[in-house]
Formats: sequence, structure tokens, C-alpha cells
Amino acid sequence: MVVTGRLVLIAVAAAITVAAAIPSWVGVLLATTLVGALAAADRLLTPSGADVTLHRTELSVLRLGGHTDIELAVTNTGSRPLRGVVWDDWPAGAGATGREHRIALAPGNRVRSHTTVAPTRRGDRSAGPVTVRLFGPMGLAGHQFRREVPGRVRALPPFRSERLLSSKVKRLQHLEGRNRADQRGAGTEFDSFREYVPGDDVRAIDWRATARAADVLVRTWRPERNRHVLMLLDTGRIGAARIDEGTRLDSAIEAALLLGSLAAAGGDSVGLLAYDRRVRAEVRQATGKGLPPKLMHALAGVTPALVDTDTEGLVRAVVQRARRRSLIVWFTSLDSAAVTENLLPVLPVLAQRHRVLIVSVTDPDVAAAAADRTGLRSLYRAAAAEVRIAEHAVLQESLRRSGIAVVAASATDLPEALADEYLELKQSGAL
Repeated sequence: MVVTGRLVLIAVAAAITVAAAIPSWVGVLLATTLVGALAAADRLLTPSGADVTLHRTELSVLRLGGHTDIELAVTNTGSRPLRGVVWDDWPAGAGATGREHRIALAPGNRVRSHTTVAPTRRGDRSAGPVTVRLFGPMGLAGHQFRREVPGRVRALPPFRSERLLSSKVKRLQHLEGRNRADQRGAGTEFDSFREYVPGDDVRAIDWRATARAADVLVRTWRPERNRHVLMLLDTGRIGAARIDEGTRLDSAIEAALLLGSLAAAGGDSVGLLAYDRRVRAEVRQATGKGLPPKLMHALAGVTPALVDTDTEGLVRAVVQRARRRSLIVWFTSLDSAAVTENLLPVLPVLAQRHRVLIVSVTDPDVAAAAADRTGLRSLYRAAAAEVRIAEHAVLQESLRRSGIAVVAASATDLPEALADEYLELKQSGAL
């Protein structure tokens, strides 16, 4: 049983009355009996917990950095009015506010209350139990119970680079409309006919169509569609490194979302594999407007694992899934040890059948240290940073000479740099 401040005030008033009018044990007994009787009567008249039905929104989805309202419906299925307080419990990571709701329900009525949640990290947050405290008609006493009500909120990646998607898609469409007969062979497909103009490649003349027409006609071509793109995310300890306000994996996810959306808009089939020592998330080859939501939902709960990534196992998983020639986009680190020990032994296996693109986010602290030479200590840090930058440059050049493209940029610039690299590959027919 729970009591309210109103009952406490009655008890205080009774004590004062006893002290002033009946200062004896008889007075104390009478006052105690009266207060106890009022509390017991109010508790007996309080509706039962069985008369309360609770329903919560089972799954709410939002992007990280935003907020949404979770609806909690309370229904009075009994024959007595309901008066009380409801607490909607959520874990700390959900950033819930406005969790306390007062209710006053007539029999058969329902009220909908809302709790605002603003998660601070990606992934799912499961709701806690709902606590209900009901009071009797006099508002003196009541009872409290807790009930598990299913509910989740899913924070998707923020996808801030989505603002770039429209301009990149327009550039891709312009690219497809601009490529004509001078681009032949692998990476192009037939589009339409047009009249011959001086300067056109004579090999593009279609003599059958010319024989049926009054003018000389040439074939026009466009970049081949329905190519395969497979993105690999390293979710091992490399992805846990702090970059700006997030992790290396967060930056990779942001770039992967832009690339996947752009490739899907370009008619390519896109897949994703997040892996450390096992598959953490996977999106099978898909295309069209439904791909970006699939990617965001698949990556919402992916966090770095503090283990070394099994690169050989990752390559085996890629070989099993990528039967056709594909563009393999591998998000990882270009640290010398990681490249020498993990990437170089396995990259030739992928490069034999696929086009491989290594994507890495650069650390802004290293660039800042290289530029800061204000004192002796800063000078030593700058020298160490310059050595690291030079090592990365050597590694990138070594990979490029092996036929493996590399994109390395800061977390802010990486999504756009990767999208531009994809467009360049499209234009050159390298896919």
C-alpha cells in the first residue's frame, strides 16, 4: 500500500487535535484508528491492477541525433474510475524525458501519453517496465505495481552525407547521357542511334541501321548498369579508434551509406558485409530505393569488437558471396602494421577476380600535430606525425601499383571522396 501527502496532512491534523483537546492515550488511539480506517477504506476502493491495460509502441525508428515520441496507451477496463500516476521507464542511453504521466480515466476510457526519447548512440534500446500507482477516490492511499510492456527504439546512423546524394545522382545521370560511341568495350552497353557527325569513331557506325535510313547512323553507349558492388566493413578493434566525435567505424558507415545509395540509384546491385571474426551484419545484393533503409537498419546496432579481424575468414566469406566480378570496397585502416600483416597476404586473392578499393579515414590529430611546430615538444610530435604520414603515402602508392585503388580522407570528406571515386570508375568503365 502507498499513501499520499493528503493522508499525512490528516494524520498531522489529528495529532494536533489530540494534543489540544484529548491529550491522552485514548485520544491517540481514536486518532490512529480514524486515520487507519480512512486509509484502509480508500485502499479497498482503489481499482485493481487487473483493470488497467497498457500498450506501448513496439518499435520506433529515428536517426541518431533526432528525437521521437513513444506512445503509451492506458485503458481502464474496470468499473471504477482510475486516478494515479504512470512512469514510463527507459534506459539511460535512450535519453528519455517526460516519463511521468498523471491519469484520470472513467470506466472504458483510454488515454495516450507520450515520452520523448533522443538516443545518444546507434542501435536498439529496449524499454523498461511501466510503473503504475493508483489511488482511491479520497486520494489518501492506493497501491503500486509494475508491468512489462514490450517497446523498443532504434537509432539509425545519422547519414548526414545524404545531402550530397542528389548532386551525385545528377552527375551520374549526366555521365550516363554524355557517354557516346567513343566509349566502347567493357563497362558500356548499347543505348540508342544518332546521326553521324565528323569526329565520331567510324567503328561505331551501324551499317544495318544506315541501310534502312537516309543518314549514316552510329551507336551510342552508356555506362553499364547492374554491376555488383560489395562493401566490407572491418568491425574489429581497428574500427574502435576514435576519429573526431565518433569512431573509425562510424565514419566508414557514413561513407558506405552514401556509396550504397549512389550505386543503387545508378542501377548497380549493392551488398554489404560487416565482419570481424564472424558476420556481424549482412545485406544481400539489392538495388533500388529500398536499399538505403536496409543498409541503415542492418548497421544500426553494429559496434566495434575489441578483437583482431580475421581477414582470411573475411576473404573466404567474400569469395562465397561474390560469384561475379564485383567492385569490392573494403573499409579498413592504412596503418603499416595492419596493411602488412592483414591486408597484403589476402588482397591478391580478391584482386584476381574483382576490382578492389581500399577506403580509410585519416586521423585529423595526426595532421594537426604535423602542422604544429610552436615548441620543442610540438616539434617532436610533428616529426612523428610526418613519419606516419609518409608511411601512409608509401603504402597507398604500393597498393596502387598493385592495381588496388585507395581512397583516404578525413571523416568529413570521406563520403564525398568515395562517391567521386565511384563516379570516376563508372566513367572509365572500370566496373
